[in-house]
Amino acid sequence: MKKDEYFFEYPDFNNIKEIVYYVAQKYSSHTAFILKNKKGKETNYIYKTFTDFLEDTNNFGAGLFGAGLNDKKIAIIGKNRYEWILSFTTTLLGNMVVIPLDKGLTEIEIENSINKSTPDVIIFDESVKETIENIKKNNKTQIQEYICMDKTEEYKYLYDILDEGKKSRESGNKEFENVEIDSNKPSELCFTSGTSSTSKIVMLSQRNIAFDICAMHATEDFRDTDVNLAFLPLHHTFGSTGVLFILSYGAATAFPDGLRYIAQNLKEYGVSVFIGVPLLVESMYKKLTKEIEKQGKTKLINIMRKLTNLIPFTKRKVFKPIIDQLGGKLRLIISGAAGLDKDVWKGFNELGIKIIQGYGLTEASPVVAAENAKYGKKGSIGFPIKGVDVKILNKNELGIGELAVKGENVMLGYYEDEEANKNIFTEDGWMLTGDLAYIDPEGFIFITGRKKNVIVLKNGKNIYPEEIETLVNKIPLVKESMVFGLPKADDMVLSIKVQYDIEYVNEKYPNVDFSKIDLILWERIKEINKTLPTYKYIKNLITTKDEFIKTTTAKIKRYEEIKKLQQNV
Repeated sequence: MKKDEYFFEYPDFNNIKEIVYYVAQKYSSHTAFILKNKKGKETNYIYKTFTDFLEDTNNFGAGLFGAGLNDKKIAIIGKNRYEWILSFTTTLLGNMVVIPLDKGLTEIEIENSINKSTPDVIIFDESVKETIENIKKNNKTQIQEYICMDKTEEYKYLYDILDEGKKSRESGNKEFENVEIDSNKPSELCFTSGTSSTSKIVMLSQRNIAFDICAMHATEDFRDTDVNLAFLPLHHTFGSTGVLFILSYGAATAFPDGLRYIAQNLKEYGVSVFIGVPLLVESMYKKLTKEIEKQGKTKLINIMRKLTNLIPFTKRKVFKPIIDQLGGKLRLIISGAAGLDKDVWKGFNELGIKIIQGYGLTEASPVVAAENAKYGKKGSIGFPIKGVDVKILNKNELGIGELAVKGENVMLGYYEDEEANKNIFTEDGWMLTGDLAYIDPEGFIFITGRKKNVIVLKNGKNIYPEEIETLVNKIPLVKESMVFGLPKADDMVLSIKVQYDIEYVNEKYPNVDFSKIDLILWERIKEINKTLPTYKYIKNLITTKDEFIKTTTAKIKRYEEIKKLQQNV
Protein backbone atom coordinates (compact mmCIF):
# COMPACT_ATOMS: atom_id res chain seq x y z
CA MET A 1 0.00 0.00 0.00
CA LYS A 2 1.33 3.41 -0.95
CA LYS A 3 1.70 5.85 1.91
CA ASP A 4 -0.01 8.61 -0.08
CA GLU A 5 -2.97 6.41 -1.02
CA TYR A 6 -6.48 7.84 -0.63
CA PHE A 7 -8.57 6.15 2.05
CA PHE A 8 -12.00 7.78 1.87
CA GLU A 9 -14.48 8.51 -0.91
CA TYR A 10 -16.26 11.82 -1.26
CA PRO A 11 -18.45 13.49 -3.93
CA ASP A 12 -16.72 15.99 -6.19
CA PHE A 13 -18.32 19.39 -5.57
CA ASN A 14 -17.87 22.34 -7.91
CA ASN A 15 -18.91 25.13 -5.54
CA ILE A 16 -19.91 26.03 -1.99
CA LYS A 17 -23.63 26.01 -2.78
CA GLU A 18 -23.44 22.33 -3.71
CA ILE A 19 -21.66 21.56 -0.41
CA VAL A 20 -24.10 23.52 1.77
CA TYR A 21 -27.18 21.96 0.15
CA TYR A 22 -25.66 18.48 0.32
CA VAL A 23 -24.93 18.63 4.06
CA ALA A 24 -28.26 20.35 4.82
CA GLN A 25 -30.03 17.39 3.25
CA LYS A 26 -27.79 14.60 4.59
CA TYR A 27 -27.26 16.00 8.11
CA SER A 28 -30.38 18.15 8.43
CA SER A 29 -30.86 17.65 12.20
CA HIS A 30 -27.15 17.63 13.12
CA THR A 31 -25.76 20.61 15.00
CA ALA A 32 -23.79 22.83 12.61
CA PHE A 33 -22.94 25.66 15.02
CA ILE A 34 -22.93 26.05 18.80
CA LEU A 35 -23.53 29.66 19.85
CA LYS A 36 -23.09 31.06 23.34
CA ASN A 37 -25.28 33.85 24.63
CA LYS A 38 -24.10 35.48 27.87
CA LYS A 39 -26.31 37.86 29.82
CA GLY A 40 -24.83 38.78 33.17
CA LYS A 41 -24.15 35.57 35.06
CA GLU A 42 -26.53 33.56 32.89
CA THR A 43 -25.18 31.60 29.90
CA ASN A 44 -27.41 30.04 27.27
CA TYR A 45 -26.42 27.91 24.30
CA ILE A 46 -28.08 27.93 20.90
CA TYR A 47 -27.65 24.88 18.69
CA LYS A 48 -28.04 25.73 15.02
CA THR A 49 -28.77 22.69 12.87
CA PHE A 50 -27.74 22.40 9.23
CA THR A 51 -31.35 23.08 8.29
CA ASP A 52 -31.29 26.24 10.44
CA PHE A 53 -28.04 27.36 8.80
CA LEU A 54 -29.38 26.91 5.27
CA GLU A 55 -32.57 28.76 6.22
CA ASP A 56 -30.58 31.65 7.72
CA THR A 57 -28.39 31.76 4.60
CA ASN A 58 -31.33 31.83 2.21
CA ASN A 59 -33.22 34.38 4.32
CA PHE A 60 -30.23 36.71 4.61
CA GLY A 61 -29.50 36.27 0.91
CA ALA A 62 -33.11 37.08 -0.01
CA GLY A 63 -32.88 40.17 2.22
CA LEU A 64 -29.68 41.35 0.50
CA PHE A 65 -31.20 40.80 -2.94
CA GLY A 66 -34.37 42.59 -1.86
CA ALA A 67 -32.24 45.57 -0.85
CA GLY A 68 -30.72 45.64 -4.34
CA LEU A 69 -27.37 44.27 -3.18
CA ASN A 70 -27.11 41.34 -5.58
CA ASP A 71 -24.08 41.28 -7.92
CA LYS A 72 -22.09 43.28 -5.34
CA LYS A 73 -18.68 42.85 -3.78
CA ILE A 74 -19.17 42.37 -0.04
CA ALA A 75 -16.41 42.90 2.54
CA ILE A 76 -16.64 41.24 5.98
CA ILE A 77 -14.71 42.32 9.06
CA GLY A 78 -15.06 41.34 12.70
CA LYS A 79 -14.26 38.66 15.24
CA ASN A 80 -14.88 34.94 14.73
CA ARG A 81 -18.62 34.39 15.16
CA TYR A 82 -21.65 32.80 13.51
CA GLU A 83 -22.68 35.99 11.72
CA TRP A 84 -19.27 36.19 10.05
CA ILE A 85 -19.64 32.69 8.59
CA LEU A 86 -23.28 33.39 7.69
CA SER A 87 -22.25 36.53 5.77
CA PHE A 88 -19.38 34.69 4.05
CA THR A 89 -21.51 31.73 2.94
CA THR A 90 -24.47 33.88 1.91
CA THR A 91 -22.25 35.98 -0.35
CA LEU A 92 -20.92 32.85 -2.05
CA LEU A 93 -24.36 31.25 -2.42
CA GLY A 94 -25.55 34.48 -4.04
CA ASN A 95 -22.77 34.20 -6.67
CA MET A 96 -21.33 37.46 -5.33
CA VAL A 97 -17.74 38.31 -4.43
CA VAL A 98 -16.64 38.13 -0.78
CA ILE A 99 -13.71 40.12 0.62
CA PRO A 100 -12.57 39.03 4.13
CA LEU A 101 -10.72 41.84 5.93
CA ASP A 102 -8.32 41.63 8.87
CA LYS A 103 -9.76 43.38 11.93
CA GLY A 104 -6.24 43.43 13.44
CA LEU A 105 -4.97 46.02 10.96
CA THR A 106 -4.79 49.71 11.77
CA GLU A 107 -7.56 52.05 10.63
CA ILE A 108 -5.41 53.39 7.78
CA GLU A 109 -4.53 49.84 6.66
CA ILE A 110 -8.19 48.76 6.72
CA GLU A 111 -9.15 51.81 4.66
CA ASN A 112 -6.30 51.07 2.21
CA SER A 113 -7.43 47.43 1.98
CA ILE A 114 -10.97 48.58 1.16
CA ASN A 115 -9.68 50.93 -1.52
CA LYS A 116 -7.50 48.20 -3.05
CA SER A 117 -10.30 45.61 -3.17
CA THR A 118 -13.20 48.05 -3.85
CA PRO A 119 -16.18 46.42 -2.07
CA ASP A 120 -19.66 47.95 -2.49
CA VAL A 121 -20.95 46.67 0.88
CA ILE A 122 -19.27 46.08 4.23
CA ILE A 123 -20.61 43.81 6.97
CA PHE A 124 -18.95 44.43 10.35
CA ASP A 125 -19.40 43.93 14.09
CA GLU A 126 -19.15 46.11 17.19
CA SER A 127 -15.45 45.32 17.71
CA VAL A 128 -14.57 47.50 14.68
CA LYS A 129 -17.52 49.91 14.77
CA GLU A 130 -15.42 52.98 15.62
CA THR A 131 -12.96 52.23 12.80
CA ILE A 132 -15.78 51.76 10.29
CA GLU A 133 -17.43 55.01 11.43
CA ASN A 134 -14.18 56.92 10.84
CA ILE A 135 -13.73 55.34 7.41
CA LYS A 136 -17.30 56.26 6.53
CA LYS A 137 -16.71 59.87 7.61
CA ASN A 138 -13.49 60.05 5.55
CA ASN A 139 -15.62 59.23 2.48
CA LYS A 140 -12.60 57.93 0.52
CA THR A 141 -14.06 54.49 -0.33
CA GLN A 142 -16.78 53.40 -2.73
CA ILE A 143 -18.81 51.57 -0.07
CA GLN A 144 -22.53 52.12 -0.62
CA GLU A 145 -23.98 50.08 2.24
CA TYR A 146 -22.94 49.45 5.85
CA ILE A 147 -24.45 46.45 7.67
CA CYS A 148 -23.73 45.67 11.33
CA MET A 149 -23.82 42.19 12.88
CA ASP A 150 -24.94 43.82 16.14
CA LYS A 151 -28.00 46.02 16.66
CA THR A 152 -27.13 49.74 16.56
CA GLU A 153 -29.10 52.91 15.88
CA GLU A 154 -26.79 54.11 13.09
CA TYR A 155 -26.56 51.09 10.79
CA LYS A 156 -28.71 48.47 9.13
CA TYR A 157 -28.90 45.37 11.31
CA LEU A 158 -28.00 42.00 9.77
CA TYR A 159 -30.96 40.24 11.40
CA ASP A 160 -33.43 42.89 10.26
CA ILE A 161 -32.31 42.21 6.68
CA LEU A 162 -32.57 38.48 7.36
CA ASP A 163 -36.14 38.92 8.67
CA GLU A 164 -37.13 40.92 5.57
CA GLY A 165 -35.69 38.15 3.43
CA LYS A 166 -37.68 35.55 5.35
CA LYS A 167 -40.92 37.44 4.67
CA SER A 168 -40.01 37.75 1.02
CA ARG A 169 -39.38 34.02 0.71
CA GLU A 170 -42.59 33.20 2.54
CA SER A 171 -44.45 35.23 -0.08
CA GLY A 172 -42.89 33.03 -2.78
CA ASN A 173 -39.72 34.90 -3.78
CA LYS A 174 -37.09 32.33 -4.81
CA GLU A 175 -34.67 34.70 -6.57
CA PHE A 176 -31.74 34.07 -4.20
CA GLU A 177 -32.23 30.30 -4.02
CA ASN A 178 -32.44 30.03 -7.81
CA VAL A 179 -29.15 31.82 -8.44
CA GLU A 180 -26.81 29.79 -10.62
CA ILE A 181 -23.23 29.68 -9.43
CA ASP A 182 -20.39 30.41 -11.81
CA SER A 183 -17.91 28.05 -10.15
CA ASN A 184 -14.89 29.36 -12.03
CA LYS A 185 -15.22 33.13 -11.69
CA PRO A 186 -13.38 35.12 -8.98
CA SER A 187 -15.58 34.68 -5.89
CA GLU A 188 -13.22 35.49 -3.00
CA LEU A 189 -10.64 38.26 -2.85
CA CYS A 190 -8.33 37.60 0.07
CA PHE A 191 -5.25 39.46 1.20
CA THR A 192 -1.92 37.72 1.71
CA SER A 193 -0.01 38.31 4.95
CA GLY A 194 1.67 41.67 5.31
CA THR A 195 0.66 45.27 5.74
CA SER A 196 -1.99 46.64 3.39
CA SER A 197 0.71 48.34 1.33
CA THR A 198 2.74 45.17 0.68
CA SER A 199 0.10 42.42 0.67
CA LYS A 200 -1.36 41.14 -2.57
CA ILE A 201 -4.99 40.22 -3.24
CA VAL A 202 -5.55 36.58 -4.19
CA MET A 203 -8.47 35.73 -6.49
CA LEU A 204 -10.09 32.39 -5.63
CA SER A 205 -13.00 30.76 -7.40
CA GLN A 206 -15.62 28.62 -5.69
CA ARG A 207 -14.18 25.65 -7.59
CA ASN A 208 -10.73 26.39 -6.09
CA ILE A 209 -12.14 26.23 -2.56
CA ALA A 210 -14.53 23.30 -3.15
CA PHE A 211 -11.77 21.27 -4.82
CA ASP A 212 -9.47 21.81 -1.82
CA ILE A 213 -12.20 20.73 0.61
CA CYS A 214 -13.04 17.58 -1.38
CA ALA A 215 -9.38 16.63 -1.76
CA MET A 216 -8.88 16.75 2.01
CA HIS A 217 -11.80 14.35 2.45
CA ALA A 218 -9.89 11.68 0.57
CA THR A 219 -7.22 11.27 3.26
CA GLU A 220 -8.26 12.81 6.60
CA ASP A 221 -10.32 11.13 9.31
CA PHE A 222 -12.91 13.74 10.28
CA ARG A 223 -16.37 12.55 11.35
CA ASP A 224 -19.93 13.89 11.45
CA THR A 225 -19.82 13.54 15.24
CA ASP A 226 -16.85 15.91 15.59
CA VAL A 227 -16.89 19.34 17.23
CA ASN A 228 -14.41 21.96 16.03
CA LEU A 229 -13.30 25.16 17.77
CA ALA A 230 -12.95 27.92 15.15
CA PHE A 231 -9.91 29.65 16.58
CA LEU A 232 -8.06 30.62 13.40
CA PRO A 233 -8.96 34.12 12.14
CA LEU A 234 -11.78 33.75 9.62
CA HIS A 235 -10.41 36.45 7.30
CA HIS A 236 -7.56 34.04 6.55
CA THR A 237 -8.24 31.19 4.09
CA PHE A 238 -6.94 28.65 6.61
CA GLY A 239 -9.69 29.81 8.98
CA SER A 240 -12.63 30.23 6.59
CA THR A 241 -11.90 27.18 4.41
CA GLY A 242 -11.31 25.23 7.65
CA VAL A 243 -14.85 26.00 8.88
CA LEU A 244 -16.33 25.10 5.47
CA PHE A 245 -14.32 21.88 5.59
CA ILE A 246 -15.77 20.97 9.00
CA LEU A 247 -19.24 21.95 7.73
CA SER A 248 -18.82 19.63 4.73
CA TYR A 249 -18.51 16.66 7.09
CA GLY A 250 -21.78 17.38 8.88
CA ALA A 251 -19.73 18.23 12.00
CA ALA A 252 -20.25 21.09 14.47
CA THR A 253 -18.32 24.32 14.99
CA ALA A 254 -18.11 26.42 18.16
CA PHE A 255 -16.45 29.81 18.57
CA PRO A 256 -13.76 30.54 21.21
CA ASP A 257 -13.92 33.28 23.84
CA GLY A 258 -10.23 34.13 23.33
CA LEU A 259 -6.73 32.75 23.76
CA ARG A 260 -6.95 32.64 27.57
CA TYR A 261 -10.10 30.52 27.47
CA ILE A 262 -9.05 27.79 25.04
CA ALA A 263 -8.72 25.04 27.67
CA GLN A 264 -12.10 26.06 29.11
CA ASN A 265 -13.73 26.15 25.66
CA LEU A 266 -12.33 22.73 24.71
CA LYS A 267 -14.12 21.24 27.71
CA GLU A 268 -17.23 23.45 27.46
CA TYR A 269 -18.05 22.39 23.89
CA GLY A 270 -16.62 18.86 23.96
CA VAL A 271 -14.16 19.74 21.21
CA SER A 272 -12.80 16.69 19.39
CA VAL A 273 -10.88 18.34 16.53
CA PHE A 274 -8.77 21.45 16.53
CA ILE A 275 -7.23 23.30 13.58
CA GLY A 276 -4.47 25.65 14.67
CA VAL A 277 -1.10 27.22 14.05
CA PRO A 278 2.12 25.78 15.57
CA LEU A 279 2.54 28.56 18.16
CA LEU A 280 -0.84 27.72 19.67
CA VAL A 281 -0.44 23.94 19.40
CA GLU A 282 3.03 24.12 20.97
CA SER A 283 1.69 26.34 23.75
CA MET A 284 -1.00 23.75 24.54
CA TYR A 285 1.62 21.02 24.70
CA LYS A 286 3.94 23.10 26.90
CA LYS A 287 1.15 23.59 29.45
CA LEU A 288 0.50 19.85 29.52
CA THR A 289 4.15 18.96 30.07
CA LYS A 290 4.49 21.69 32.70
CA GLU A 291 1.57 20.22 34.65
CA ILE A 292 3.07 16.72 34.37
CA GLU A 293 6.39 18.09 35.67
CA LYS A 294 4.63 19.90 38.53
CA GLN A 295 3.06 16.63 39.64
CA GLY A 296 6.44 14.89 39.48
CA LYS A 297 5.20 12.39 36.89
CA THR A 298 7.54 13.13 33.98
CA LYS A 299 9.55 9.91 34.39
CA LEU A 300 6.43 7.76 34.79
CA ILE A 301 4.74 9.28 31.75
CA ASN A 302 7.86 8.74 29.62
CA ILE A 303 7.91 5.05 30.61
CA MET A 304 4.19 4.70 29.85
CA ARG A 305 4.70 6.32 26.43
CA LYS A 306 7.24 3.66 25.48
CA LEU A 307 4.92 0.87 26.66
CA THR A 308 1.81 2.22 24.92
CA ASN A 309 3.75 2.66 21.67
CA LEU A 310 3.74 -1.17 21.60
CA ILE A 311 -0.04 -1.29 22.18
CA PRO A 312 -1.35 1.97 20.63
CA PHE A 313 -5.07 1.30 21.25
CA THR A 314 -4.47 1.71 25.02
CA LYS A 315 -3.09 5.26 24.76
CA ARG A 316 -6.31 7.21 25.32
CA LYS A 317 -7.24 5.07 28.31
CA VAL A 318 -3.78 5.21 29.91
CA PHE A 319 -3.38 8.95 29.34
CA LYS A 320 -7.00 9.89 30.09
CA PRO A 321 -6.06 12.25 33.00
CA ILE A 322 -3.81 14.21 30.59
CA ILE A 323 -6.37 14.25 27.76
CA ASP A 324 -8.95 15.46 30.31
CA GLN A 325 -6.89 18.64 30.73
CA LEU A 326 -7.80 19.39 27.09
CA GLY A 327 -11.50 18.74 27.61
CA GLY A 328 -11.40 14.95 27.46
CA LYS A 329 -12.61 14.51 23.86
CA LEU A 330 -9.81 16.00 21.78
CA ARG A 331 -8.64 13.29 19.35
CA LEU A 332 -7.27 15.13 16.32
CA ILE A 333 -5.18 18.29 15.80
CA ILE A 334 -4.36 19.78 12.41
CA SER A 335 -1.36 22.13 12.48
CA GLY A 336 -0.48 24.39 9.58
CA ALA A 337 0.79 27.83 8.49
CA ALA A 338 4.34 27.14 9.74
CA GLY A 339 6.64 24.31 10.85
CA LEU A 340 5.64 22.40 13.99
CA ASP A 341 8.17 21.42 16.66
CA LYS A 342 9.05 17.75 16.10
CA ASP A 343 8.88 16.94 19.83
CA VAL A 344 5.36 18.38 20.04
CA TRP A 345 4.28 16.25 17.04
CA LYS A 346 5.77 13.15 18.70
CA GLY A 347 4.42 14.06 22.14
CA PHE A 348 0.77 14.50 21.14
CA ASN A 349 0.77 11.33 19.01
CA GLU A 350 2.26 9.35 21.89
CA LEU A 351 -0.44 10.63 24.26
CA GLY A 352 -3.19 9.35 21.96
CA ILE A 353 -4.10 12.64 20.31
CA LYS A 354 -3.34 12.32 16.62
CA ILE A 355 -1.60 15.35 15.21
CA ILE A 356 -1.34 15.98 11.50
CA GLN A 357 0.95 18.57 10.01
CA GLY A 358 -0.18 20.21 6.81
CA TYR A 359 1.09 22.83 4.43
CA GLY A 360 -0.60 25.44 2.32
CA LEU A 361 -0.75 29.04 1.23
CA THR A 362 -3.53 31.51 0.49
CA GLU A 363 -2.79 31.15 -3.23
CA ALA A 364 -3.77 27.45 -3.03
CA SER A 365 -7.11 27.80 -1.23
CA PRO A 366 -5.05 26.98 1.04
CA VAL A 367 -4.07 23.29 1.49
CA VAL A 368 -1.37 21.78 -0.74
CA ALA A 369 -0.13 18.83 1.31
CA ALA A 370 -0.71 17.03 4.59
CA GLU A 371 0.05 13.90 6.50
CA ASN A 372 -2.85 11.52 6.13
CA ALA A 373 -5.02 9.38 8.40
CA LYS A 374 -2.58 6.46 8.29
CA TYR A 375 0.88 7.79 7.56
CA GLY A 376 2.95 10.59 9.03
CA LYS A 377 6.58 11.34 9.66
CA LYS A 378 8.11 13.66 12.22
CA GLY A 379 8.99 17.02 10.65
CA SER A 380 7.21 16.26 7.37
CA ILE A 381 4.19 17.97 5.80
CA GLY A 382 3.11 14.63 4.34
CA PHE A 383 2.00 14.22 0.74
CA PRO A 384 0.20 16.37 -1.84
CA ILE A 385 -3.58 16.21 -1.38
CA LYS A 386 -5.65 14.42 -4.01
CA GLY A 387 -5.45 16.01 -7.44
CA VAL A 388 -2.51 18.27 -6.58
CA ASP A 389 0.94 17.84 -8.12
CA VAL A 390 4.18 19.17 -6.65
CA LYS A 391 7.78 19.23 -7.81
CA ILE A 392 11.08 20.64 -6.60
CA LEU A 393 12.74 23.18 -8.89
CA ASN A 394 16.45 24.04 -9.08
CA LYS A 395 17.60 21.43 -6.56
CA ASN A 396 20.94 21.86 -4.83
CA GLU A 397 23.33 19.02 -3.93
CA LEU A 398 21.06 18.08 -0.98
CA GLY A 399 17.96 17.85 -3.16
CA ILE A 400 16.59 21.11 -1.74
CA GLY A 401 14.87 23.51 -4.12
CA GLU A 402 11.76 25.62 -4.52
CA LEU A 403 8.43 23.83 -4.12
CA ALA A 404 6.10 24.32 -7.10
CA VAL A 405 2.41 23.39 -7.23
CA LYS A 406 -0.23 22.54 -9.82
CA GLY A 407 -3.90 21.74 -9.20
CA GLU A 408 -7.47 23.02 -9.30
CA ASN A 409 -6.98 24.60 -5.89
CA VAL A 410 -4.41 27.05 -7.30
CA MET A 411 -5.69 30.62 -7.49
CA LEU A 412 -6.92 32.38 -10.61
CA GLY A 413 -4.20 34.97 -10.03
CA TYR A 414 -3.52 38.18 -8.13
CA TYR A 415 -6.15 40.89 -8.42
CA GLU A 416 -5.03 43.72 -10.73
CA ASP A 417 -1.34 42.80 -10.39
CA GLU A 418 0.04 41.37 -13.63
CA GLU A 419 3.66 41.80 -12.55
CA ALA A 420 3.10 39.61 -9.49
CA ASN A 421 1.32 37.02 -11.65
CA LYS A 422 4.30 36.85 -14.00
CA ASN A 423 6.62 36.27 -11.05
CA ILE A 424 4.62 33.48 -9.39
CA PHE A 425 3.72 31.32 -12.39
CA THR A 426 6.19 29.49 -14.62
CA GLU A 427 5.69 29.39 -18.38
CA ASP A 428 4.29 25.87 -18.15
CA GLY A 429 1.76 26.76 -15.45
CA TRP A 430 3.44 25.76 -12.18
CA MET A 431 2.90 28.08 -9.22
CA LEU A 432 6.02 28.93 -7.23
CA THR A 433 5.43 28.79 -3.47
CA GLY A 434 8.57 30.63 -2.35
CA ASP A 435 9.24 27.74 0.06
CA LEU A 436 12.32 25.52 -0.08
CA ALA A 437 11.75 21.80 0.30
CA TYR A 438 12.93 18.29 -0.48
CA ILE A 439 11.10 14.99 -0.94
CA ASP A 440 12.47 11.87 0.77
CA PRO A 441 12.56 8.36 -0.82
CA GLU A 442 9.16 7.49 0.73
CA GLY A 443 7.52 10.55 -0.84
CA PHE A 444 7.24 12.65 2.32
CA ILE A 445 7.76 16.38 1.73
CA PHE A 446 9.94 18.41 4.10
CA ILE A 447 9.98 22.21 4.15
CA THR A 448 13.40 23.66 4.99
CA GLY A 449 12.50 27.36 4.99
CA ARG A 450 11.39 30.36 2.98
CA LYS A 451 13.45 31.14 -0.10
CA LYS A 452 13.54 34.84 0.79
CA ASN A 453 14.70 34.08 4.36
CA VAL A 454 17.83 32.14 3.38
CA ILE A 455 21.01 33.80 4.64
CA VAL A 456 23.84 33.53 2.09
CA LEU A 457 27.33 33.94 3.53
CA LYS A 458 30.35 35.25 1.66
CA ASN A 459 31.75 31.71 1.41
CA GLY A 460 28.59 30.68 -0.49
CA LYS A 461 27.12 28.65 2.38
CA ASN A 462 23.33 28.83 2.82
CA ILE A 463 21.76 29.06 6.26
CA TYR A 464 18.07 28.28 6.79
CA PRO A 465 16.99 30.36 9.82
CA GLU A 466 14.05 28.08 10.65
CA GLU A 467 16.41 25.14 11.26
CA ILE A 468 18.31 27.01 13.99
CA GLU A 469 15.18 28.63 15.44
CA THR A 470 13.69 25.18 16.04
CA LEU A 471 16.70 24.26 18.18
CA VAL A 472 16.72 27.53 20.15
CA ASN A 473 12.96 27.43 20.75
CA LYS A 474 13.42 24.21 22.72
CA ILE A 475 15.25 26.17 25.46
CA PRO A 476 12.66 26.62 28.26
CA LEU A 477 13.64 30.31 28.64
CA VAL A 478 12.59 30.97 25.04
CA LYS A 479 9.08 31.70 23.85
CA GLU A 480 10.07 32.49 20.25
CA SER A 481 13.14 33.40 18.24
CA MET A 482 14.20 34.86 14.91
CA VAL A 483 17.55 34.17 13.24
CA PHE A 484 18.85 36.77 10.80
CA GLY A 485 22.04 38.00 9.21
CA LEU A 486 23.46 41.25 10.55
CA PRO A 487 25.54 42.95 7.82
CA LYS A 488 29.20 43.44 8.71
CA ALA A 489 31.68 44.67 6.09
CA ASP A 490 30.89 42.49 3.07
CA ASP A 491 29.59 39.48 5.01
CA MET A 492 26.89 38.53 7.54
CA VAL A 493 27.10 37.96 11.30
CA LEU A 494 24.58 35.25 12.21
CA SER A 495 22.36 36.79 14.88
CA ILE A 496 19.29 35.85 16.85
CA LYS A 497 16.54 37.82 18.54
CA VAL A 498 14.83 35.95 21.38
CA GLN A 499 11.56 36.67 23.14
CA TYR A 500 11.70 35.40 26.71
CA ASP A 501 9.02 33.14 28.16
CA ILE A 502 8.28 35.51 31.02
CA GLU A 503 6.10 32.99 32.83
CA TYR A 504 9.01 30.53 32.93
CA VAL A 505 11.56 33.22 33.87
CA ASN A 506 9.43 34.44 36.78
CA GLU A 507 8.82 30.91 37.96
CA LYS A 508 12.42 29.67 37.76
CA TYR A 509 14.39 32.90 38.34
CA PRO A 510 12.22 35.23 40.47
CA ASN A 511 13.69 38.71 41.07
CA VAL A 512 16.84 37.96 39.04
CA ASP A 513 18.40 40.72 36.98
CA PHE A 514 17.69 40.14 33.28
CA SER A 515 21.35 40.69 32.40
CA LYS A 516 22.02 37.44 34.28
CA ILE A 517 19.22 35.71 32.39
CA ASP A 518 20.89 36.87 29.17
CA LEU A 519 24.11 35.16 30.29
CA ILE A 520 22.26 31.92 31.13
CA LEU A 521 20.60 32.00 27.71
CA TRP A 522 23.88 32.73 25.94
CA GLU A 523 25.45 29.67 27.58
CA ARG A 524 22.57 27.52 26.27
CA ILE A 525 23.00 28.96 22.77
CA LYS A 526 26.73 28.21 22.87
CA GLU A 527 25.82 24.58 23.67
CA ILE A 528 23.63 24.54 20.54
CA ASN A 529 26.47 26.06 18.51
CA LYS A 530 28.66 23.07 19.38
CA THR A 531 26.16 20.76 17.64
CA LEU A 532 26.31 22.78 14.40
CA PRO A 533 28.92 23.37 11.66
CA THR A 534 31.00 26.46 12.51
CA TYR A 535 29.47 28.56 9.71
CA LYS A 536 26.06 28.16 11.43
CA TYR A 537 27.29 29.45 14.82
CA ILE A 538 25.13 32.18 16.35
CA LYS A 539 27.46 35.04 17.21
CA ASN A 540 25.10 37.79 18.31
CA LEU A 541 22.17 37.72 20.75
CA ILE A 542 19.35 40.25 21.22
CA THR A 543 16.67 39.63 23.84
CA THR A 544 13.23 41.07 24.47
CA LYS A 545 10.20 40.57 26.70
CA ASP A 546 7.89 41.89 23.98
CA GLU A 547 5.97 40.00 21.30
CA PHE A 548 7.37 39.88 17.78
CA ILE A 549 5.53 41.73 15.02
CA LYS A 550 3.29 39.04 13.52
CA THR A 551 0.71 38.13 10.92
CA THR A 552 -2.71 36.99 12.11
CA THR A 553 -1.62 33.37 11.68
CA ALA A 554 1.19 34.04 14.18
CA LYS A 555 4.06 34.13 11.67
CA ILE A 556 6.85 36.57 12.52
CA LYS A 557 7.08 39.45 10.06
CA ARG A 558 10.82 39.11 9.58
CA TYR A 559 11.26 42.08 7.28
CA GLU A 560 9.54 44.44 9.72
CA GLU A 561 11.45 43.02 12.70
CA ILE A 562 14.82 43.39 10.91
CA LYS A 563 13.89 46.91 9.79
CA LYS A 564 13.08 47.82 13.41
CA LEU A 565 16.39 46.34 14.62
CA GLN A 566 18.34 48.30 12.01
CA GLN A 567 16.64 51.53 13.11
CA ASN A 568 17.73 50.85 16.70
CA VAL A 569 21.37 50.14 15.81
